[in-house]
Amino acid sequence: MLRKRRAVPADHKPFAAFPVELIATRDASVRAAVHVTEPLTRGKRPLVCIAGLQRNMSDFTDFVAYFRRLGGGNWPVILIDLPGRGRADDRRQAADYNSLTDARDVADILAALGVGPAIVLGQGHGGQVAMALAAAHPLLVAGTILLDAGPMVDSRGIVRLRNNLKHIDALRGAKRVAAGLRRMLAGDYPELSEEALDGLAERSHLIDKRGRARPLFDEKLLAPLETISFDDVLTPQWQLFDALNGIPLMILRTQLTDQLRRETYEEMVRRRPDALALTIAGQGSPALFDQHEEIEAVADFVFRTAAGGRSKAA
Repeated sequence: MLRKRRAVPADHKPFAAFPVELIATRDASVRAAVHVTEPLTRGKRPLVCIAGLQRNMSDFTDFVAYFRRLGGGNWPVILIDLPGRGRADDRRQAADYNSLTDARDVADILAALGVGPAIVLGQGHGGQVAMALAAAHPLLVAGTILLDAGPMVDSRGIVRLRNNLKHIDALRGAKRVAAGLRRMLAGDYPELSEEALDGLAERSHLIDKRGRARPLFDEKLLAPLETISFDDVLTPQWQLFDALNGIPLMILRTQLTDQLRRETYEEMVRRRPDALALTIAGQGSPALFDQHEEIEAVADFVFRTAAGGRSKAA
């Protein structure tokens, strides 16, 4: 029996800059969506970008636009929407959504593209995937950038995400849904205009003709969040973080995030004093990644890592 595919309009505005190729995973009926900005050449290690849990490649729109102007303007960036996100296919069942399966798929995607060692930038859950990839396939990872990601997920952020998404799902009427999405985002981006918040909302949801929010992700991937409470202390996965030992590392944290506790971030920096650490001021998760200074810092890390050197301290 064929499964009904989650429909994403071909002309959805946030995806306009990123036409994708669909690449099959080990389950041939489930494909990831991949965009490559520049031709892949042997002389430049690509930067692989993986978005957060229910997010998609549109979160890297501003980052990619400026990054492409740096380093000669032709450094390849690979944007991956893993199954269940954006324009990728959905997995068969909720249990299939986990960082280990996602990491396996990233390894297979890089193999399909003919990519050897790459520099991996993972935001939120994408950072968990990057660490799992380094643990399982260390020769594929030449450098890692963790953004609001670490060996311990903050339960407060999970509960807030779950509650916000349930609230949006219950709203009816285009105006009420749009206002609800703005309120959901405003706490993470206090300086943004309503127009800018509406643009961010379009990266994760669209409002259909019936005035309901339609998520641009498979809602099954949120199933593991149902059992988590606000005060839960989730099991740290420091062994995954330790898999990055010997690999050039950059650690980024947004100032207002509730995904990565400050004390976890500080412990990561303590354990990896060689890592380049940077706080992005005035915003939460996912990072807007729209300021030239922070993009230049990431670009410096990428170019120096690819050349076999170390990035200068920020």
